[in-house]
Amino acid sequence: MASKPIQPSSNPSSPASSPEVEISQSVLVDIAATTITGIQGTEVAPAPLNMGEVLRNQSGARKPRALRVTRDGGSVSVDVGLNVDFGQNLMAVSAQVQRAVCENIELMTGLKVSAVNVTVQGVCVPAPAPKGQS
Repeated sequence: MASKPIQPSSNPSSPASSPEVEISQSVLVDIAATTITGIQGTEVAPAPLNMGEVLRNQSGARKPRALRVTRDGGSVSVDVGLNVDFGQNLMAVSAQVQRAVCENIELMTGLKVSAVNVTVQGVCVPAPAPKGQS
């Protein structure tokens, strides 16, 4: 069964340009976080909390992350704090995160990314394997 293409309405009061689409802040944060999760050896660091935030976050809601997306019109900047696995080249991983976040936000939203600022906040050292296991 073939589908018909959607035709613009012939209503004279409707604008001739394409409809506006609003992309929420949480979508931009989720794109950045999901992109970083897909890069081996990295994770978004947890955000530092003060006492009031600790009490508010006991409800099981999303844990605060060291990830901020700022939007200024059609431009986006991203600030992210990372934890990186021990042994990874910090400069190479940071550059990979910058490239991937920039590409995915621009590809998925059409917005221009002006900056992706990466701060390595921690290095994750793997726990030693229990004795008797290899």
